[in-house]
Amino acid sequence: MGGVSGPAPGRRQVTAERFQAVLLDSDSTLVDSAAAVRRSWEAWARRFGVPAGRLGETHGMPSGQTIARLDRELDLGLDLELAGAVFDEIELGDLGDVEALPGAVDALGALGDRAAVVTSADRALASARLRAAGLPEPAVLVCADDVERGKPDPAPYREAAARLGVDPACCLVVEDSPAGLRSGRAAGAATLGLLTTTPRGQLGEADLVVPDLSWVRLGVDSEGAWLALRA
Repeated sequence: MGGVSGPAPGRRQVTAERFQAVLLDSDSTLVDSAAAVRRSWEAWARRFGVPAGRLGETHGMPSGQTIARLDRELDLGLDLELAGAVFDEIELGDLGDVEALPGAVDALGALGDRAAVVTSADRALASARLRAAGLPEPAVLVCADDVERGKPDPAPYREAAARLGVDPACCLVVEDSPAGLRSGRAAGAATLGLLTTTPRGQLGEADLVVPDLSWVRLGVDSEGAWLALRA
């Protein structure tokens, strides 16, 4: 999907900054769960009589928001609590091919307690996918059930920064979805976009775009967390 692009005019020079923390999405940023997510939505759609072609955009947003949108758009008359619980059960049962994405292990190891994970999954699923991928669960893990409004609202990234005791404007957000990037930018953070799921043209919110985390080096020094492009 191409190499590095950015920064666009007026965007932050993320390789020249030091950050108080790096806030990373989980699915398709750290964890390759794309196939499992697709299968889960297809199974849920069959269960509730929703044509798969009518699911629309589901990536990067809490499943509850997507289910509520489908209920409104298709006039399904769903019991939203039941429909959400069914989807959660389907996802928790589909972890067989979940694995770490390139660069994820190195990134979390290098950042240590300067890292937080901010995901649209609920806590049970987020923890299960991190374990399945062989990744450590950070001290700060903000999930869909921790905030009233999920991505693209800025609340998830603001919550992560608050838990770390830092200013969100002094953080770097790492995301693969347009909704996640909008969330990070609305929180005031700098943004790194990954091409793991989304075409470059749809990641216009990002200050810098790379194929995946293996294209960058992350680290911490006396001035904070830093990002550099790999040669």
